[in-house]
Amino acid sequence: MVAVTVNGQQHEVDAAPDTPLLWVLREHLKLTGTKFGCGIAACGACTVHIDGEAARSCATPVSLVAGKSITTIEGLSPDDSHPLQKAWIAEQVPQCGYCQSGQIMQAATLLARNKNPSHADIVEHMDGNICRCGTYLRIISAIERAAREG
Repeated sequence: MVAVTVNGQQHEVDAAPDTPLLWVLREHLKLTGTKFGCGIAACGACTVHIDGEAARSCATPVSLVAGKSITTIEGLSPDDSHPLQKAWIAEQVPQCGYCQSGQIMQAATLLARNKNPSHADIVEHMDGNICRCGTYLRIISAIERAAREG
């Protein structure tokens, strides 16, 4: 059994210590907002926060998060009122939507540290989060909107 704290709630899961956090979230805790994209921490679809930092859950063994606080897209805002979630809708970012929870979680760490990021700051911080549909300009616009309206 492995003890994890996800979205403020403690859970005991019956998983091997080397089980990727992604599968603990999706299969054991049924938090399916975090997506599997590549399995090698290269695309960002599985991004969650571990102690407030963006991390790729597909390449993070659950044993490494014991005693740490994990936040998934479901825990970012229980009522979808986070400025990024509202900006994502206003800017009509998603097409297929598959990468969007990872994009939002990555962007949230930027805005937590930098309330007024420049265009270059956003591009640099979001580098490595891949969008299959190519909605990068709308993603940037949504982050800029969230920073303004946040």
